[in-house]
Amino acid sequence: MKKVRRKDREITRPEAEEILTNCKYGILSTVGEDGQPYGVPLSYTYKNNCIYFHCATSGHKIENIQNNSKVSFCVVGETNVIAAEFTTKYESAMVFGVASEVQGAEKDNALMWLLEKYSAEFIEEGKNVISKMGRVTKVMKKEIDHISGKAQK
Repeated sequence: MKKVRRKDREITRPEAEEILTNCKYGILSTVGEDGQPYGVPLSYTYKNNCIYFHCATSGHKIENIQNNSKVSFCVVGETNVIAAEFTTKYESAMVFGVASEVQGAEKDNALMWLLEKYSAEFIEEGKNVISKMGRVTKVMKKEIDHISGKAQK
């Protein structure tokens, strides 16, 4: 794994994990069978050193993951463009690892974690949606092999 080039902007693992916890959306990057990179924005939850996300049972990202389960995931937290200084204050975290489908209790837990993150005020209604849609929804997890982060504050 390559090291962060700008050591002066590198942040600690706990700081990167905080960014992962607090951000709402990230970009999952996969590679297709033809070698074409594919980045897709998605909602996610970060638990137990894994990124969990839900998706349809088929599609571009699922095909790519089946072809090559190595993926990366990037989130960008707080940003502030400082136009007069020609710079941007930012924070970001990037994780690398292998994606796989989860089933059973782990799938149920991940769907609940997503519900708690994005619709905390509608837990009961969300449970109904999960019970109706859970069978036609895949839940994937990306186990984190490596995490890095950068910030300019």
